[in-house]
Amino acid sequence: MVIGSLRTDGITTYMKQGRLIIRSANSMERRSNTLPQFIQRQKMRHSVALWRLLKYCKPMFTEGATAYNNFMSLANRLPAVYVEKVLMEQTSFLMPGIPVSDGSLPEIKQQLGEVDGMPALITDLLPKEWEPWTKLWLYTAVQTGSERDALVRFSKREVSWEEMTLVDGRYVLKGEEFADVLKGWALVMVKGERCSPQTIVTRCTLYQKYTTKEALESAAKSYGGLTDQGYL
Repeated sequence: MVIGSLRTDGITTYMKQGRLIIRSANSMERRSNTLPQFIQRQKMRHSVALWRLLKYCKPMFTEGATAYNNFMSLANRLPAVYVEKVLMEQTSFLMPGIPVSDGSLPEIKQQLGEVDGMPALITDLLPKEWEPWTKLWLYTAVQTGSERDALVRFSKREVSWEEMTLVDGRYVLKGEEFADVLKGWALVMVKGERCSPQTIVTRCTLYQKYTTKEALESAAKSYGGLTDQGYL
C-alpha cells in the first residue's frame, strides 16, 4: 500500500509495503497526443478559461458535485476551438451554448430577434411563471480583444418583471444592446435555491475561424504535432 509520496527535483519517493521506493519522476517517452486527445484537451483548456471569469458572477450550478464540475461537464458539449499553445491559457471565445446556470427549474427558451422594430431577447416565459419570490438574472457575455488577445467577460444583473414586455402572451426583453454582435445573453429564473438551466444566445461568430481544419493543424503544430498524423 502506498502511504505517502514526494516528488521533487525529478525524483519521486514513496512508501510501499514498508519499503522506501525511489524512482525518476520524468519519462523520456513522448506524451501521447492523438487527435481525440488533442481535441479534448483543447475543449478542457477553453472551458477552464471561460470558468475563470464566469465564476466571479457567482453563477448557480446546483446539479453537480461542485459548481465547477457541473459547468465543465456542460461546457464539454461546446465545439472545440483550436488556439496555439502560447495563447491558449488566457484566450476564450464567445459562442452560443456557453452554460451560465444549471438547476431543477424548467429551462427558459430564448432567442434573439426583433419586436416592434427593436432588438429583443425573446423568451417563452408566461405570465403564470411570475411569483413574488421569483427573480430573473440576466447574464451578459462580451467578446473583448481581437485574434491575439480574445477574452470573454461576464456580468449579471437582476431584471425586474416590469422591464419585461408581454408580446403574444410571452415575455420579451427589448433594448438596443440586443443588436450587438459582440455580446451574448442568458436569462435565468431563480426561486430560492433553485434555478433554470440556461446557456448563452449570441450572434458572435469570431470563434468560428478557430474551429477549422487549418486552425487545428496550426494549434497542433505548436504543441509538437499529433502522434497520429494520419488523422489530418
